[in-house]
Amino acid sequence: MQAALTFAEILSALSHALDITEGQPRGHAVRTAYLALRIGKELRLPDTDLCDLYIASLLKDAGCSSNAVRVYKVFAADDLLTKRNVKLVNWSNPLESMRFALEHIMPGANIFQKIVHALKETRGSVGVMDEVTLARCTRGAMIARYIGFPEQVAKAIEYLDEHWDGKGSPYKLKGEQIPLFARILCMCQTMEVFAVTFGVDATYEMLQQRRGKWFDPELVRVAASFRDDRAFWALHAEMLHNPDMTPPMPDFTRQALPSDIDRVCEAFAMIVDAKSSFTAEHSRRVAHYAVQLAEALGWDAERVNFIYRAGLLHDIGKLGVSNAILEKPGKLTDDEFVAVRAHPRYTYEILRRIRSFAWLAEVAGAHHERLDGRGYWQGRTAEQLTTEMRILAVADVFDALSAERPYRPALPLEQVFEIMERDSGAALDGELVQILKSLHMDATHAQAA
Repeated sequence: MQAALTFAEILSALSHALDITEGQPRGHAVRTAYLALRIGKELRLPDTDLCDLYIASLLKDAGCSSNAVRVYKVFAADDLLTKRNVKLVNWSNPLESMRFALEHIMPGANIFQKIVHALKETRGSVGVMDEVTLARCTRGAMIARYIGFPEQVAKAIEYLDEHWDGKGSPYKLKGEQIPLFARILCMCQTMEVFAVTFGVDATYEMLQQRRGKWFDPELVRVAASFRDDRAFWALHAEMLHNPDMTPPMPDFTRQALPSDIDRVCEAFAMIVDAKSSFTAEHSRRVAHYAVQLAEALGWDAERVNFIYRAGLLHDIGKLGVSNAILEKPGKLTDDEFVAVRAHPRYTYEILRRIRSFAWLAEVAGAHHERLDGRGYWQGRTAEQLTTEMRILAVADVFDALSAERPYRPALPLEQVFEIMERDSGAALDGELVQILKSLHMDATHAQAA
């Protein structure tokens, strides 16, 4: 009999979506958790604390999508690249922060254009880092609380970017005012990025340079105690080269009940929908429309719940698409469209890592497939598209047409269904389109009456 899913297993898989929206190689959060757990064990934390520390590591970037639009607008650049590179500099140093901004704002522009743009977007304020960090950290803490994790998990996420010397962000907490878990995660996530980018030796040089500034001196001492543990660092490197490798997870994390899994799916739908100003509530609406169709077909509760989760998670791969593309008001270039077309594949690759989610990954990853085989990312034909896949495609197109987009306002229902009926048989399942039309047009007429 297969063991029940634990929160650690579910979140370690879904954390890959958070990695890509932070511009990090897949597995960054899992490898950070690996480092944090070693620190926790060296500190002889009890199992309950180790469990919470591990979960906090996996969810540390849960709020990262909420500042993606702001980062894109401030820098007028790829938010994924900007977020990745900022982790490699000492942004609490004003000179280094200024140098980073001038290098990354409006790539290709001259210095005058960069300064004008920066002043326009920030109104001359030097608190942009605090602004984007506040949005990220408070949202991440809210996500942790929504799922139902203890307050020390939420606070570890909320105070992730505070520094020992009080020059972190956004609250300027100092020393032991910063919760222990937040101090551990701040150090471990930076160690992970440096180890991947520059190697282990450079990582420990960075720790010494930032000791007593960014990091708790005692935690730096603890980290130094396993510098020469070759087996430990070899496994870290192996996890980098094979991000699908099953990570070493604590066996004391509690099992996730079906209702817990629903809340995790709902939480990640919130994360996805916060990525763009034009996708608020999109995943929840798609899940709602998919459930409407499933119930109209007479499906049982288990099957309806399956399509609900698939609807919530269908766009999780979109976290890996730059806001420079998602927010673009005009026509996409060929290269930009290639980037957009990759997101269902990302969805599939992320979800398939969860045991028992293999079929959900197939369905969620097929939401842009067409009956005529001209969809993406796999080019499935009608014979290869199950009812679940067809439902998700219809629900997704319906919401895309009936909601506001960067390039147009929301369309009226009559026009939405005219377009969908034109695409019936070629792109969409005509029977499902008619069922959805009946449900929504009848409701509209009833409200009018």
